[in-house]
Amino acid sequence: MHDIEPYFNWRHLYMAEEDKLSPFFGRKYSEFEFSQTVYNYYIHPQWDEFGSRTLYMKILFVDYAEQYAIIELIGEWNDAIENDIMTMKRDVIDEMRLQHISKFILITENVLNFHSGDKDYYEEWFEEVTDDGGWVVALNMPEQTQYDFKKRKLHYYIELMNIPTWRVFKPQHLFEKIDSDISKRLD
Repeated sequence: MHDIEPYFNWRHLYMAEEDKLSPFFGRKYSEFEFSQTVYNYYIHPQWDEFGSRTLYMKILFVDYAEQYAIIELIGEWNDAIENDIMTMKRDVIDEMRLQHISKFILITENVLNFHSGDKDYYEEWFEEVTDDGGWVVALNMPEQTQYDFKKRKLHYYIELMNIPTWRVFKPQHLFEKIDSDISKRLD
């Protein structure tokens, strides 16, 4: 896992550590010091810790005018023990919502497991963003993780989509594609 880096081809467009409105503004990173782990496995030092011991993230891009964010996740999404959704919602998403972000693309291809807990934070997040015309999408979640996610009916709150070639898009084009697909599903 230590060699899985957050997607870096958009860093010339956006860096959360340099964005004064970002929850991660001012963070410093090491390229060589591996200190964060998911269980006994070290992860790349570019991933951001947000209070979970098993799930890490990287805000890849934010467009405040269009009101969307693209966030990549890695690790185990564990609501049963860690209540990761509560931590992510309170410490990151709510901060972004203060900046009127209402559309969230979560790249979840590196979320290896999902353990469900309460639905309350999913419902809250869904209600908040839909009130503002927004949505939340989990992109490329692995099949076994999707199975557990769907079993708890959380896909009612976070739309599951697959776009295996998302890396060939620029952030704006990825957002436009997903926004268009969501609009078609609602029509």
